[in-house]
Amino acid sequence: MTQPNTEENRPVTSDATRKFEKDYGEGSAIRTVIYAILIAVVIRTVAFEPFNIPSGSMMPGLQVGDFLFVSKFSYGYSSRSTVLGAIPLEGRLFGKQPERGDVIVFKLPRDPSIDYIKRLIGLPGDVIAVRSGEVWINGAPLPRERIGPVMMEDKAGMPMRPAIEWRETMPNGKSYVVLEEYENAPLDNAGPFRVPEGHYFMMGDNRDNSQDSRTRNVSYVPYENLVGRAEFTFFSLSAATRFWQFWKWPWSVRWDRMFQQIQ
Repeated sequence: MTQPNTEENRPVTSDATRKFEKDYGEGSAIRTVIYAILIAVVIRTVAFEPFNIPSGSMMPGLQVGDFLFVSKFSYGYSSRSTVLGAIPLEGRLFGKQPERGDVIVFKLPRDPSIDYIKRLIGLPGDVIAVRSGEVWINGAPLPRERIGPVMMEDKAGMPMRPAIEWRETMPNGKSYVVLEEYENAPLDNAGPFRVPEGHYFMMGDNRDNSQDSRTRNVSYVPYENLVGRAEFTFFSLSAATRFWQFWKWPWSVRWDRMFQQIQ
């Protein structure tokens, strides 16, 4: 027979038991948060790390407001590719060489606290030059085909400006689209640059609006500064919308740019 739920028939819970349950419950919640943080750090260190595109230097392939994943394992791991330099390493662990045409996130050589994203143009030992906007590698120009005029806007509130799209092809067959906004721009004629051993030469796809290895601000990028290869966009907002302005998302999300592989 079921006993009535009276004060006399309720199980007795001691003060010690109640304290244990309280402490255990609070401790369990804290442990869950700690585990979640550790898992996030591990994933960002060894697998994928999210990045946001703040400028138009990689247009047209990457737009301001794109969010993308970078694979941390593509080139192995260095102290500068781990989260906040959490793992002190000499050289690179499981190091792999990048390929021409890869879109790479790297630490700015003069200030490793700053992340840049550019396309790899020159490998160690290469001689790179730019002549009238054409890229030359080891004495030969990269084949490029004119696609046609477009209107570009690299920042919110900026007027649309005319530019020319070109399809450029690397010696390894990798092909991608670059932008030329001006004729005879300051960086349309640069070099030659001989890439030192253990370093790489990077350029933005928006050729007239990119701080890259053609300038002293960036110059050659050491191997240990490579963070990872940009793989695909997972989210994209118009340049006028901040990520936290979620009430604008229905009108600002660029659905056609989500989950696009980066060429």
